[in-house]
Amino acid sequence: MADKAFITPKVLRWARESARMSLETAAAKVPTTPEKLNDWEEGTQQPTVRQAETLAKAYRRPFALFFLPEIPRDFQPLQDFRTKNASPLGTASVFIIREMQQKQAWLHDVYEESGEKPLPFVGSFTLSSSPQQVAKSILSQLEINPSFYSTDNPIREWISKAEQRGIFISRTSFIHTRMKIDSEELQGFTIADSYAPFVFINSGDWDAPQLFTLVHELAHIWIAQSGISNATDSLVRGKDKFHLVELFCNEVAANALMPSELMRALPKNTFQSGSVVFRTAKTIGISSFAFLVRALELNLISLDKYRELKHVADADFREFLKKEAAAKERQKDKKGGPNPYLLLLNKNGRLFTQVVLDAFRSGSLPPAQASNLLKTKVTSFSKFEDFLYK
Repeated sequence: MADKAFITPKVLRWARESARMSLETAAAKVPTTPEKLNDWEEGTQQPTVRQAETLAKAYRRPFALFFLPEIPRDFQPLQDFRTKNASPLGTASVFIIREMQQKQAWLHDVYEESGEKPLPFVGSFTLSSSPQQVAKSILSQLEINPSFYSTDNPIREWISKAEQRGIFISRTSFIHTRMKIDSEELQGFTIADSYAPFVFINSGDWDAPQLFTLVHELAHIWIAQSGISNATDSLVRGKDKFHLVELFCNEVAANALMPSELMRALPKNTFQSGSVVFRTAKTIGISSFAFLVRALELNLISLDKYRELKHVADADFREFLKKEAAAKERQKDKKGGPNPYLLLLNKNGRLFTQVVLDAFRSGSLPPAQASNLLKTKVTSFSKFEDFLYK
């Protein structure tokens, strides 16, 4: 007979509920019946050790946690700045937030204990500040000029410059191959810590919305407002439905990515056709829609012209997405899909990966903890590290 695991029932229930899993979903992981899992959570029966270990893995909790006498103190939920009718956060969203909180908490402790100084730009402005001034500060601190990107990949340039300033950035669209993070639920979030600010971007969308979300999240850091965002929604719907923090950060992002000087210096024929709008927007790394909204706000085009150009730009964008999808399929056929180490590197972030590997190589970070932080085996570190410098 298999050994029973005499877990604490209320802790078992808390672990499932905090993972946003129903009894039916969690029971299928074991597998067992929802009724039996409920009995374990009520304490009328006990799971076997293997069953409890399976649940710990499914809930992404340490197995030993189930034996604590009381529900442990968990990471505090991030403030939800999304609209009230936003989709509830599902299991994948909860897991990625918890994972990034764990990484950030480790970073904070490392930097604070080593005597690092707090980053001066975190919380350097408030909601009463001018969005234009915040945007200028971000561009100045990161040494970015949206009129003259040094590469043809603006989002990569923004990420690289942000990491150089000590901002940790993670980009992914999944927990694992069977658990995708829904962009309707979660586009991004920020932990605006003064020692180790952390930004997460859902990479499920194409680069332009991701870039807008990234700069929106940077604005959260500059006003020290940690939280969950659906950054670009307020460009689409009525602004009265949105949190003031989200509206402010969107204004900052628009001013940083599309400064008024850049917009007013555009050639006069920019707004004569949707195809020119699409090409211009793509060059500066933003969507045609965000570009047209900004032009309308600056009175560079009329409302009628905005509607006309948006209709054409939408058609051009649909064609662009078809070509992008076809290109991805061809790439997948050639190489069998993206390299898993590269995907993991984007998820962990290059700066975070470098900090963990440096601590591991110096002997200050135990192998098991390094493996847990990077979500890969120690024996894979050398292969993983190769992608760090590509």
